[in-house]
Amino acid sequence: MDLRGQRTLLTGATGGLGGTIARALAGRGARLVLTGRRLDVLEPLAEELGAETIVSDLSDRDEPVRLAEAAGGVDVFVSNAGLPASGPLAEYTVEQLDRALDVNLRAPMLLTHALLPGMVSRDRGHIVFVSSLVAKVTTPGSAIYAATKIGLRSFSLALRQDLHGTGVNTSVVFPTMVRDAGMYADTGAELPSWAPALPGPCDVADAVLRAIERDRAEVDVAPLSMRAAGMAASVAPETVARLNRLIPVGDVAHDIVAAQRSKR
Repeated sequence: MDLRGQRTLLTGATGGLGGTIARALAGRGARLVLTGRRLDVLEPLAEELGAETIVSDLSDRDEPVRLAEAAGGVDVFVSNAGLPASGPLAEYTVEQLDRALDVNLRAPMLLTHALLPGMVSRDRGHIVFVSSLVAKVTTPGSAIYAATKIGLRSFSLALRQDLHGTGVNTSVVFPTMVRDAGMYADTGAELPSWAPALPGPCDVADAVLRAIERDRAEVDVAPLSMRAAGMAASVAPETVARLNRLIPVGDVAHDIVAAQRSKR
């Protein structure tokens, strides 16, 4: 799909990856509608890129439908908003669990439900879900987050089959942790040398563009070692889990959970 002139809705525009994804889309000529919770971040970004803005908190259960109505006829939807949702299930209240599910999975599904008919009627459109490599290879303390991210994967792959022949397609992007932006950057956790973080968010933004322009069903954004781990986990999940117990994955996970606990 050629992004020039396409009305493009980006959620999570005020998050760590959002600004870089927005600039990449604008660089391809997309007409942006940027959404996020923080007006102080949203307005300067929109002014820089000549974009429209809609302040939106997707943890509000009524917000996805309102946002879709406010956005109007959208040609491209990039679902980037998300919460860390890390830590053991037992630590979560029902309200915290609902919030993670609402933002990470329910809101993307409802926005897709609302925006898709217009795309189909115009015989063009693309939807990108920013998931996580943890959807393919889980780690300790990631049960809730991984469930929402693998939910996006299954939703997109099945929906892509339903949409065959309509002119509308879906994609999923699976980034690993990013050193200088996104949820991991604020934790201060040190990753093992064999599983380094991405140096910055540009690789994720490039993957979003590639998914749209080349109509890719899935795009992994990770070093070779992590992509290999994802492939291994798909055929031998218990073996990968045993390896996780032999190497310091648990220690890293503990540090990440501790840093993200206040964001539930």
